[in-house]
Amino acid sequence: MAGVTDRPFRQLCKKLGAGMAVSEMVTSNSLLYGSAKTLRRANHEGEVNPISVQIAGADPKMMAEAAKYNVDNGAQIIDINMGCPAKKICNVMAGSALLKDEPLVAQILKAVVSAVNVPVTLKIRTGWDKQNRNAVTIARMAEDCGVQALAMHGRTRACAYTGDAEYETIAAVKQAIKIPLIANGDITTPEKAKFVLEHTGADAVMIGRAAQGRPWIFREIAHFLETGSHLPAPEVAEIRSVMLEHIHDLYQFYGELGGMRVARKHISWYTKGLVGSAHFRHNMNQLQTIEAQLSAIEEFFAHLQQHDERLQYLDEDTPNLEEMLITQ
Repeated sequence: MAGVTDRPFRQLCKKLGAGMAVSEMVTSNSLLYGSAKTLRRANHEGEVNPISVQIAGADPKMMAEAAKYNVDNGAQIIDINMGCPAKKICNVMAGSALLKDEPLVAQILKAVVSAVNVPVTLKIRTGWDKQNRNAVTIARMAEDCGVQALAMHGRTRACAYTGDAEYETIAAVKQAIKIPLIANGDITTPEKAKFVLEHTGADAVMIGRAAQGRPWIFREIAHFLETGSHLPAPEVAEIRSVMLEHIHDLYQFYGELGGMRVARKHISWYTKGLVGSAHFRHNMNQLQTIEAQLSAIEEFFAHLQQHDERLQYLDEDTPNLEEMLITQ
């Protein structure tokens, strides 16, 4: 979720019901601490606790130094990334590539846990590929090294994000460890969250891509798990308000030009599937000023509110002629 889970988005997700939001990956390469991107990713000013910072790397000493650096700068939890499948991360033997080297995993975990006085958590996948699922081994190792919670995506590194998440391995890991386990992968609805919790025995669920454009999914899941009933769909006025608050935070966080560009993908996610949105999203990517961006948003949502107070999404299984025409 690098490039998505910045401080403005984390703040919004926490406001709408997320119990915790983990930062974007921060490199363990100390040479990059002074870069604008790294400093921005390490910026937690005004953020609601707990502040969890995710670090990635393959050198135990550098990972320990990165952990200490982030704790000194406000991190209350250090999360180690051994789940990212991206080639640029795996090519330097970081992220989920580490699952191939169990002795190195142990060295990194021990180095980071001993370097800081805050909880250390770990994110992994089920294994390197379908023939090499070693999540149970890694999970037991993490517990033995002092890791205090484990998050697990239900795919292998080789699967990336293709196919369906398999929850059997998550269930096996839960049976093998005593520390809390957080299940992740393909959790897109309150019903799916309930199913995954019951099927795996996990202590919590982690939402990733499903929160893009739908940050209210956290309150929807919490309400469903507590009551067994669904919250009403958000009203158009509320979604407009949430999105505008979000993009204004982006303008402030990245600066006007950078914020406008980052906002484009969020605006696209917020409006995807809404009647008339294909043309709107196509035009949005051509706009070059904040003023034009805000004006287009106001016009689009004003049109929506004239038709219905609650958001009406097109059936995603039904071909959308408008979408087809725009993409041709």
